[in-house]
Amino acid sequence: MLGICRGRRKFLAASLTVLCIPAITWLYLFAGSFEDGKPVSLSPLESQPHSPRYAAAGQRERESLEVRVREVEEENRALRRQLSLAQGRAPAHRRGNHNKTYSMEEGTGDSENLRAGIVAGNSSECGQQPVVEKCETIHVAIVCAGYNASRDVVTLVKSVLFHRRNPLHFHLIADSIAEQILATLFQTWMVPAVRVDFYNADELKSEVSWIPNKHYSGIYGLMKLVLTKTLPANLERVIVLDTDITFATDIAELWAVFHKFKGQQVLGLVENQSDWYLGNLWKNHRPWPALGRGYNTGVILLLLDKLRKMKWEQMWRLTAERELMGMLSTSLADQDIFNAVIKQNPFLVYQLPCFWNVQLSDHTRSEQCYRDVSDLKVIHWNSPKKLRVKNKHVEFFRNLYLTFLEYDGNLLRRELFGCPSEADVNSENLQKQLSELDEDDLCYEFRRERFTVHRTHLYFLHYEYEPASDNTDVTLVAQLSMDRLQMLEAICKHWEGPISLALYLSDAEAQQFLRYAQGSEVLMSRHNVAYHIVYKEGQFYPVNLLRNVAMKHVGTPYMFLSDIDFLPMYGLYEYLRKSVIQLDLASTKKAMIVPAFETLRYRLSFPKSKAELLSMLDMGTLFTFRYHVWTKGHAPTNFAKWRTATTPYRVEWEADFEPYVVVRRDCPEYDRRFVGFGWNKVAHIMELDAQEYEFIVLPNAYMIHMPHAPSFDITKFRSNKQYRICLKTLKEEFQQDMSRRYGFAALKYLTAENNS
Repeated sequence: MLGICRGRRKFLAASLTVLCIPAITWLYLFAGSFEDGKPVSLSPLESQPHSPRYAAAGQRERESLEVRVREVEEENRALRRQLSLAQGRAPAHRRGNHNKTYSMEEGTGDSENLRAGIVAGNSSECGQQPVVEKCETIHVAIVCAGYNASRDVVTLVKSVLFHRRNPLHFHLIADSIAEQILATLFQTWMVPAVRVDFYNADELKSEVSWIPNKHYSGIYGLMKLVLTKTLPANLERVIVLDTDITFATDIAELWAVFHKFKGQQVLGLVENQSDWYLGNLWKNHRPWPALGRGYNTGVILLLLDKLRKMKWEQMWRLTAERELMGMLSTSLADQDIFNAVIKQNPFLVYQLPCFWNVQLSDHTRSEQCYRDVSDLKVIHWNSPKKLRVKNKHVEFFRNLYLTFLEYDGNLLRRELFGCPSEADVNSENLQKQLSELDEDDLCYEFRRERFTVHRTHLYFLHYEYEPASDNTDVTLVAQLSMDRLQMLEAICKHWEGPISLALYLSDAEAQQFLRYAQGSEVLMSRHNVAYHIVYKEGQFYPVNLLRNVAMKHVGTPYMFLSDIDFLPMYGLYEYLRKSVIQLDLASTKKAMIVPAFETLRYRLSFPKSKAELLSMLDMGTLFTFRYHVWTKGHAPTNFAKWRTATTPYRVEWEADFEPYVVVRRDCPEYDRRFVGFGWNKVAHIMELDAQEYEFIVLPNAYMIHMPHAPSFDITKFRSNKQYRICLKTLKEEFQQDMSRRYGFAALKYLTAENNS
């Protein structure tokens, strides 16, 4: 609306100016033709006074007036041209009064205009702004493969979502790893007016595997070439982005540039800002053929419908085959082939202003693309050095990137008012469940947490593990927050098997964790540790949700359900695998109990055998876990019997029993209603008992709890009476649910609770 009003004001101003300036001009000239009340002739043919001084002054006056007349006439012609353009565009502005938005980008179609655009920055006249429908969906394609690229995509998407005002449809060409990670992320992110479709990158490998490629992106760096075949046939245009892109403006401005394509222009690209394709970087440097400096393919506008009609597939394949006869391989993946095609067919390309792809590799001309922060639109970290690249303003660019890297993604769940969203069954069910809760209930926040959808990023770091072929493999499962990060290295030293961890972190904390892990030789040497980030939301620590996330992504037949504060005994991994066979866990419902002990010393000489542990127990260096504050939690383990046991023995369930167990992967999940401190493990063990699991204590296994400061949640439990009241209410409701699910057999839980 503001842009339309400005356009009308310009239109009126131009009209008045064109009408008034001629009159003012001739008044000025008429007044100037009088000197001392006498007319001054402009014609050299008319009679002149005889004084030389007077004649010279008259001559200068005439020349000055003639110059001024020419200037005014030139101004008139320019204003008339502007007015005629404004008149031609006025109807379009009126039509767009209610359903159009306007981009602020000026686009160029040739190198001369591009240079002018760089000088002028990214400013443009209101009348030249192409339009994008308010609720028009913008299509974005990204090729993504692997764990690291999946993290990069999240930062790119954040920068796009932060500025966007239109619905978005992401087309992700992903391998199986990236699809699993990003599908879960978007499903739990629940951003309105965002749709995501995946295309199997592994199925496309055969299309480009015949092209030798030296670029670090590997085979996936060639897949932008086959987008015309991969993307839906009814998709007419798409913006294609590399994963190392950061947006500093609304992506709709870039989408609007499609309106500027003319004739056979089907590719929108920014000129390459390095000297790579000029062939002068080093002696015998021989790049692929390119038009001038060539073009960078980090940001591409593709007119898919026209490309298909031009038989793009055949075009790039023939070009690649011919060039590979001499070049042998590509150095810059798809970019080399795009440039070779453009070299032969320059009419295909529409050259974008370079602020749409400010390339931050070493020794580029990127500084010529901007004069001020407002000129920046897209930043491209296209150097293998990424944030360590050499650039005069790299600190500013780095800070902009880190802003989105650490930005709270939950804040991007913004509705696009006026744009209808596609029906989302999960979102509708969630809203229905929340609407059924009583907001006046004093335990409302506890109940609400059960239905909160936490954004989840699976496999935050590289994970690579193949379970043992004998089907005895066991994964250690635990959850943690930032204040327990220091336990990771110690656990990895004690447990050589696979580990599945759920970390409850903010976006900023996730980056701190990443830096910590990458700086740790112990953690980086382990590829069988899966780190799943569950992003913070709400006031409670969702302990059982975290456990469920870690359990769900276990890849072995069995799980050791532990806590992050415990160190398992050395060799426990192999001992458990043998016990799995000995107790026939594969075909029976058993929960193997690992007895838990604790120390109050921060520095502990960890016992290397059961005999050494018993000695420390007798000396008072170790204790049975929580014997002094919560005896009932582990008393049924029967530590007196364990001291002399040499074979596994069975124990019965008792009220408040919460041992650490090894179970099959198909065991029940933890109940999400229990958050923070209290009853989160007790309820799970009760469920196992209700499902007739046998509890078997292992005679030569143990784990030791290491001391730490009290958690925030246990402090709330101890100091907040309402917290304890709500926990009691939730326990009673859980027991009622157990009675409904398991009938008569569950009555013992009510009886045991009353007697405890």
